Amino acid sequence: MTATVIDGKAVAAEVRARVAASVKQFAAASGGRVPGLATVLVGDDSASHVYVASKRKQTEEVGMRSVHHGLEASISQDELLALIDELNADHDVDGILVQLPLPGQIDQDAVIAAIDPAKDVDGLTAASAGLLAQGRPGLVPCTAQGVMELLRHAGVEPEGAEAVVVGRSILVGRPLASLLLNANATVTVCHSRTLDLAGVCRRADILVAAVGSPRLVTGDWVKPGAAVIDVGVNRTEDGLVGDVDFEAAREVAGAITPVPGGVGPMTIAMLLQNTVLAAQARSA
Repeated sequence: MTATVIDGKAVAAEVRARVAASVKQFAAASGGRVPGLATVLVGDDSASHVYVASKRKQTEEVGMRSVHHGLEASISQDELLALIDELNADHDVDGILVQLPLPGQIDQDAVIAAIDPAKDVDGLTAASAGLLAQGRPGLVPCTAQGVMELLRHAGVEPEGAEAVVVGRSILVGRPLASLLLNANATVTVCHSRTLDLAGVCRRADILVAAVGSPRLVTGDWVKPGAAVIDVGVNRTEDGLVGDVDFEAAREVAGAITPVPGGVGPMTIAMLLQNTVLAAQARSA
């Protein structure tokens, strides 16, 4: 058996098309105002610059307004927090995204906590996390939400399934576990202290790898017919590889995402969707 490869680029394109339609509807109902996304980039990390540029480009392509603040790496925490306050108060800004990581002199948690939860399109504030943990509507971390969209597109039904998430970050592992639980899956979250990690993974109908360890999940960790979602992006001598040994796992799995071209494109697509949802909620 060879797994169906889930095309994240195609699914992301479908999400962006839906967002563009929603933007037109929002503008028609609000006298021409379109949702606005503010991006904040501190420092000159080249990878972050490329990523933020892509976010801004796609924001404008779906018809939304992009507002960007590029700041020196030496900026103080108080100066950054003052900017967050300004964006919180700006009626035309519906979403605020502070690109992580931040320089060492800045407390990342304090910056995230300063973002108005109504504009928290990354879904990282305690308020957003609390709503998700309680199964209530709110803004959800983009990558985790993208994984759920890929599962839906592939026809994978979480209800009643055993789901294993390898990784417990606030960006992916923890919110994804909540999303799967809210979708009535039985969820196990694994991490570096998990005993018999391979054995736990072999039970999974839905297996998600999100730890940043190249090809950690081998073919013999995969239950025959399982859906395997690879969130990892690792730069190696062989190029970009995921947390899953793709070639080995695809011979066992029922469906699998590639790296690149799987989960990656979904993150920005879901960010755009979150911005529209934030704008709609603020205008209600």
